[in-house]
Amino acid sequence: MHDFPEVIAAGFRATRDLGRRDILWHALWPPLLAFVAWAAVAWAVWMPLGAWLLAELPDWSWLAWLGPYLVHVVLALAFAPLIYATALLLVAVVALPRMMAIVGRRDYPDVTRYGSAATAFWGSLGNTLAASTVFVVGWLATLPLLLVPGGLLVLPLLWSAWLNQRTFRYDVLAEHATADERTKLIGQARGRFRLAGIASALAAHIPFVNLLAPAFAALLFTHLGLSALRGLRAKEGVWVSGH
Repeated sequence: MHDFPEVIAAGFRATRDLGRRDILWHALWPPLLAFVAWAAVAWAVWMPLGAWLLAELPDWSWLAWLGPYLVHVVLALAFAPLIYATALLLVAVVALPRMMAIVGRRDYPDVTRYGSAATAFWGSLGNTLAASTVFVVGWLATLPLLLVPGGLLVLPLLWSAWLNQRTFRYDVLAEHATADERTKLIGQARGRFRLAGIASALAAHIPFVNLLAPAFAALLFTHLGLSALRGLRAKEGVWVSGH
């Protein structure tokens, strides 16, 4: 249970960081860009896709009046993971390194970077693309389960929680930790990373708050990851001043 206070404290620090002007910009542009891009795609394909889905529905009497509404709901639920995954990709690969530089200078100046920026970038890109692909495919494959009572509340939350922790537990350590340190920390801090994934996924399902949810997740994992890395190095006697 000691993981819970750690996540709560990191959540407060992440919320505080979102109030900084230099961080808020990097928190806002990825979800806005993702939304505009996918809104343009939706505008172009929504009606043809809707007509195709409506034609594929079974010839049941109750679907005669419910079908058009159901098709629009399905399309909205299909575009939702694409918008979120795209925003998360932009945050993880482009915005996070800049936010981490700001947070690192202020809160973790003693945590030395042992990785290279280039390696971290390509590793982050590959990791996030792989996780986002699984997320989108898994979400779309389980869309029928959303009809099960409670499915609409549980499944999107679980998928988002998985994507957040799978993406950011790597990204926040890629530039600072060695490969050995990263492996140790992912094992040792697995519980708090999972809790952080759930907490940030909950934020993604709150109206208006969800605009900042990808950046909140990134900052939450940044504080958890760098704090855990600082603790690991102190425990192992590796303490090098930051630069």
